[in-house]
Parts: sequence; structure tokens; C-alpha cells
Amino acid sequence: MRRATTPSSPPGGAARPSPRGAAARLADWSVRHRRSAVIGWLLFVVLATALGGMAGLTEPTASEQSVRDSARATAILEDAGIDEPPAESVMVTSPDKGGWRATADEVTRAVRATGEVEHVREPVPAADDRAGLIGFRMRDETDGADEEPIDKVLGAVDRVRDAHRGDGVEIRQYGEASAMKWLNGILGDDFAKAEWTAVPLALGILLVAFGALVAALLPVALALTAFLAANGILALVSGALHIDETTNSVMLLMGLAVGVDYCLFYLRRERDERAAGRDPETALRIAAATSGRAVLVSGLTVMVAMAGMFFSGLLLFEGFAVATILVVCIAMLGSVTILPALLSWLGDRVEKGKVPFLGGRRRERAAGRRRPAGRISGALLRPVLAAPGVCAVLAAVAMLALAAPALGMRTEQLPLDKQMPKDAGLRIDAEKIGERFPGGPAPARVVLKADDVEAPRTRAALAEFTRTVRGDSGHFGRGVETEVHAGPDVAVIDVPLAGDGTDATSLAALKVLREHIVPDTLGPVAADGQVYTAGELAGSEDFKDQLKDGIVPVLVFITAVTFLLMLVCFRSVPVALASIVLNLLSVGAAYGVMTAVFQHGWGASLFGTEAVGAIESWMPLFVLVVLFGLSMDYHVFVVSRIREARDRGLSTREAIGDGIRATASAVTGAALIMVAVFAVFATLSMQDMKQMGVGLSVAVLLDATVVRMVLLPAVLMLLGERSWYLPRALRGLPHLAHGDGGSEGTVGPDGFDVDDGSGRTPTGRGAAGAPRDAWGAGPGGRTGHRSGERPPERIG
Repeated sequence: MRRATTPSSPPGGAARPSPRGAAARLADWSVRHRRSAVIGWLLFVVLATALGGMAGLTEPTASEQSVRDSARATAILEDAGIDEPPAESVMVTSPDKGGWRATADEVTRAVRATGEVEHVREPVPAADDRAGLIGFRMRDETDGADEEPIDKVLGAVDRVRDAHRGDGVEIRQYGEASAMKWLNGILGDDFAKAEWTAVPLALGILLVAFGALVAALLPVALALTAFLAANGILALVSGALHIDETTNSVMLLMGLAVGVDYCLFYLRRERDERAAGRDPETALRIAAATSGRAVLVSGLTVMVAMAGMFFSGLLLFEGFAVATILVVCIAMLGSVTILPALLSWLGDRVEKGKVPFLGGRRRERAAGRRRPAGRISGALLRPVLAAPGVCAVLAAVAMLALAAPALGMRTEQLPLDKQMPKDAGLRIDAEKIGERFPGGPAPARVVLKADDVEAPRTRAALAEFTRTVRGDSGHFGRGVETEVHAGPDVAVIDVPLAGDGTDATSLAALKVLREHIVPDTLGPVAADGQVYTAGELAGSEDFKDQLKDGIVPVLVFITAVTFLLMLVCFRSVPVALASIVLNLLSVGAAYGVMTAVFQHGWGASLFGTEAVGAIESWMPLFVLVVLFGLSMDYHVFVVSRIREARDRGLSTREAIGDGIRATASAVTGAALIMVAVFAVFATLSMQDMKQMGVGLSVAVLLDATVVRMVLLPAVLMLLGERSWYLPRALRGLPHLAHGDGGSEGTVGPDGFDVDDGSGRTPTGRGAAGAPRDAWGAGPGGRTGHRSGERPPERIG
């Protein structure tokens, strides 16, 4: 046989062997058109960012953000053109009965003098006459800027408060406008903190993993450019599907997580092949055919999982779905296009900026030598291989124990005051007002659309409704207020609920209002039955009920599609089933930890938080979808490496050990980055951000250690060769090779390549026993066939 040359330099201009597999073909094009790939990527990012900036994010209306009766009530107000400015409440208390009245008059005059309020009500006295509540509405919405109307009102109240310091009179203020001012300020600070903390953390961990500045910068640069491009496209999409502004934070989180992960796995494989003695081009081609292919499979799986949120029936989750699918898709495409081009251009210069004592991968490993496991992964792997049954039982029991508190999980749409830190002044004011005037700061809102709101029959019904509510002091508080809008024939009634606004007492009051008082008194005069109850608690209950109905179809969709994708990818029913069960264990553990910390307060101080008695209502569904998607990163990369070793002819036991050793460092690094990014969100001020950060970081840590390094190998060890069982009826599924052969063709009935005369043996090695690269090349780039010829196609 004639001596073959490297694929990069075929003699006489002979055609280079063509790569097989989508990832390999994309990488091959990018390497051959480096300038076009890099410039095209930069232009795409700049154009998407510029167009998105010009378009701006279109946010949903109030009715679009609500569901069920709350949405219908809000839609009536929107259709009627009734503007509902933010409501504010000021409570004045004194140690003596009636001693608050003079000060309350001062507050009323002060806020009226600002010219920024309307509908100022006479103070409503408390039951013991030691406090009064003043209610009013702002003239305009506030966005928290320094010169906004709410600042003038807050200043006026502060001046009265200062004038009465030391005389025993207390003045407290809380409402929609003051709460939004606080929220806008804290969100800006928090998300700036998240962005400026998460990126350096990820960079630092990558620097430790690779020991070189250039190698560490590549994944972060890819993730950030993917986020910028996705952010711009999301703004364009929001013109058709309105997107909540909090979606940007979720997209940043997901973009950093998957963007860094994909780049890390790809770059790690390329560096491993170089360390094993491959030339730069061959190492890059093997990385494209193996890790590149795994990136495509993982990215597709994550996007499909995220698409499950469309079944929730909630606009918030539809926005999350669009945002995460966009950023994952762009990060995935960048990993298999721009990354190979940059690695080809950099070559070994990717190791520039070496940091002493970091990047523990040794270059002296020879080709074919078994990879040494790290201290942690080696310590976990040895007992798993020796006693898989015991390890599987212990790990499963530990995960189930962590998940156990989730059996008592309580969810609710946390009101803004509960979202605030415990020591926030505004939250303290809200709690004090709620103690004296239950339901005052956040009453239920009944919206009636009548045929003629001024008709005697309608007026009588409204009067009867008010009498009934005021006569039921066990369920309702003081200060029922009715506004009649004659033009659109709409009446709006604010009804304070007993309790703290979210407890069992308030829920019972809402039930009585919705199921009895409203239909009995206002139902007969409502036009086409259009009378609905909204408000914070009603909206929370509607949202929670919609989530309960939506989580089942979301879960069914995600599990079914994930099972099918894993079945096609690995041609194994046990592996596909294991991916579902193991992911559900991770989700269950996350639910259990969140419930223990945030509902029961167990160990809450360790996370710098407190028990609020419930989990944010959207959190369980969000955590389920995100973890299902992100867990597949690890699952696909680890099982792909195990299957790759199995296809080289190793036994299942040997393949498990080889696959875990080969991926332990990369999986650990990727998990640390995800945990660090999510943990940053756990340090933010808002309660829902804390819950998301703690739940996701704990779940990812458990998934990358207990699940992927203990449970997964233990289950495969127990199954043995049955791990790769595929029923005869499913053997027509397409075959996706996992080794560095990267073929899309078929294989023999034993699952391995057939010796076709090219020197390739059923173990996937050449005649000399050396592993071949993605184009049939051995170490140094030699091909096992004549120079200038394409590798022969595989046969079944």
C-alpha cells in the first residue's frame, strides 16, 4: 500500500477526505473559510444587537400577564380605557384613641399639595381607633426616576413624619407606586451585580481548568456574544409575542451556562487529542466529530425541553421558551462553527497566557493510554465499579431523602412585600399596615361590566354588595370603595380581605367573595355574566391554578420527546429510560431543597435568606424545564464517551470507566461554572431570584456528582451488556456513531464497523491498533487507504 499523507496536504492536489456528520461538516467549512466564519459571526452579533436595540423590547399588557378571571377583569378595564394609576396607602398610628387624626389631616393636605395624587379618601379608622388609613391614587405611572411623582409624595410624607418624631405618632406608607420605585432600583442594582459577578466567576473557573488565559476567554466570549445576539433577536420577536423584561435575566443565565459548557467540552476534547500526540488538524477534526456532534445533540435536546413551556398556557413561560431556545440555538451554532475556526487559527496559541500551577492536564499522555481520573472522580468511580448495587442504592436513597420535603411544597405568587428582604423598610411598613388594616394595601378588586351601570337595578345591586361585604367582618376588612364609570358602564369595587393577604383566612375570604357574594349580588346585573374578581391574591390563585393544569402536559411532552431523542441518539431503551429517571431525581432534589430552605426555613441562614412559607408559583415549572434541559448536557457528553469506548470494542465495564474518566474533568468544570452562575442569583435581593439560584445550583451540583458519577455508571454496571438493549422492532432507527469515525452510515449487526478491506477492524482501530480520526486518519493524520481517496463507506 502506498504511503498516505496527512489530510491537510494531499499529494498532487488530491481531494481531502470529506468529513461525515453535520458537526464535522460545519467545522470543516469553518476551518476552510476562517475569515468568512469569524467576520460573519461578528456581523451577525452586531446586526442582531443593533436591530434589537432600535426595536426595543415590547412588554405584555396587564391582561396578557394575567390568566383566567384576573385576565378577564383586567381586559374589561383595558377595553373600557379605564386607567388604573398606582394606589398608595399611608397609615398614621398613635398610642391614644383618636390621637392620630390631626396628623392624618396634615398628611392628607401634604400629599394633595404635591398635585400628583387623586381620589384621596377620608381616613378609615382602625377597630381600636388608634390608627387611620389614608388611601389615594397617583396621577401617573412611575418608573422610579428621581423626578417621578412618587418621589414628591414620599418627600411630602417624610416631612410630616419628621415634624412628629418623638411625639409617639408613627407614619407608614406602602403601595404600588412606592413598591415599584423600590423594585426598579433594586432590580437594576441586582442584575448589574449578577452580570459583573457571574462572568468573572466563570472566567476564573475556566482559568483554573485550562491554566491558560486564551483558552479560558474563548468560552466566555462565545457565551456573551451568543447572549447579545439572542437579546437583539428577542427584542424583534417581542413585537409579535410580548416578552416580560425579566426574561433577559433568564436568557443571560442560560446563555452563560450552555455557551460555556458547549465550548468547554469542545475545547477540552481538542486539547485532549493534542495531548495524546495528534497534530492540530487531526485533533480538531476528532473534536468536531465527537464533541461537536454531542453539542448538536445536547443543544437540540435542551431546545426541545424548553419548547415544553409553550404548553403551560402562560405568556411568561412562552417568553422564557423563546428566549432560552434562541440563546441555546445561537450558542450551539457558534460552538460548531466559529469555535473550530478560531481553534484552527489559534492552534497551540490557545495555550497562551499560561498560569503557573493551573490546568492540571499533562501533555505527556501518549495516544491510547488510559486517562488518569482526578482525585474526586477517581474516589467516586472506584467503589461504583467495585460495588455498583450498593452505590446505586445509597445514592438513590440520598437523592430521595433530599426530595422528601417537596411532598409538602406550597406554592403561591409571592406579593412584592414578601419578595423584599426582611429588613427592608418598605416591607416592614407593608406588614404593619396589614396588621392594622387587613387587605388594605392589596384588596381584592371586583370588576363589573353592566348593560347600564347607572340603572336603578344596577345601583341597587352595588349597594347590596357593599352592605353584604361590610356585614361580614370575619372575611372582609374596612374601607370598601366603589368607583362607577358611566361611559363604558363599568364598576370597580376594592374589597379588603381579612388575614395577611396570602394566608388561609384571606383565601377563605376570596372564596366566599368569588363563589357566593359576587354571583349572588352582582351576577344578575352583569352584561353577559361579565363580573370577575381580580387583585393580588386572586391573580396568584389564578396563576397557580393555570400552572397546575399546565405542568402535566409540559412534563409529558418533555419526558416523551427526551426519551425519543435519547433512544435515537444511543439506540438503547435502558439508556433512554435512565436519562428520564435520573433527571427527575435531580428535579425532585431541587424541589426538596427549595421547600426545606424557603418554606420551612431549614438552613435558610446558610443561604442568607429566610422562610417565607411558600415557593414562588412559577418556580417549580421553570426549574423542571431548565434542569431537564441542562442535565442533558452532562448526560449526552458522558454517555456519548461511554458509547464511543464501547464502539471501540471495550467491554461495558471498561467503557464506563473510560467514559467517566475522560469526561470527569470537563463535567466538573462545567458544573462548577453553572453552580457559580446560579449561586450569584441566590445572593440577589428578590426572593424569587434567591429561590431560583439555590434550587438550580444545588440541583446542578448533585446532577454532576451524585447522578452522573455515581448513579449513572452504577446503573449501567448493573445492566451490563443489557445497557445497549434495543428491541428488534426498533433496529431500523438511524445509527449515529459516537466514536471518532463520525459516520452517519450503518454498521454491522453487532453494532461495530465491519472490516471492509481498508485496514479498519471491528474495534474501530487500524491494523496497527492505533485509533483513527474523524476522516479515518491515525495518529499524525495518516489515512488507512490510498492517498487522495475518500474513506470507503461503512456497510451493514
